[in-house]
Amino acid sequence: MICFPLSIGQLRPWREGDEESLVRHASNRHIWNNVRDFFPYPYTPRDAHSWVRSNKSYQQPNNLAVEINGQAVGNIGFTVKDDIYRYNAEIGYWISEDYWGRGVMTQAVPIMTNYIFQNFQVNRIFACVLEGNIGSMRVLETAGYTHEAIHRKAAVKNNQYLDEHIFSILRIEHQALSR
Repeated sequence: MICFPLSIGQLRPWREGDEESLVRHASNRHIWNNVRDFFPYPYTPRDAHSWVRSNKSYQQPNNLAVEINGQAVGNIGFTVKDDIYRYNAEIGYWISEDYWGRGVMTQAVPIMTNYIFQNFQVNRIFACVLEGNIGSMRVLETAGYTHEAIHRKAAVKNNQYLDEHIFSILRIEHQALSR
């Protein structure tokens, strides 16, 4: 089973039994304000059951639970794109507000970045961060990602147009960091 240690927890596949802690930690307006609208708010038991069911059975998972003290308190995952973007993967993550500023994602993003480059035919990993999410921007920069673009007022959240910041890392850059 894929499992990666963190200083105060681990990254591991989603499993049955994670639903209750997922609802408790994911149903948070402050988290929802920084993610895409397909992330439900409020986050219901039905949403949690659907998420766990759709993510628990992969040989090579593309979403991993962030577990701390035996509870699933976040997620880090990626999507490999298609067509002319087929060698690109988009990384995304969230963590319970209880653990903001504690360095959990600063550890998790490099682990997931390495996992993607080692196991998937990807040349570039990118992340999209909404304006104002300074913590997430710092996490990506610390992991070696480059702030490559600002899509001006490209996103809509809470009926407001927001800038979308694009961060990326190339396979060759990751290899240089890993030496």
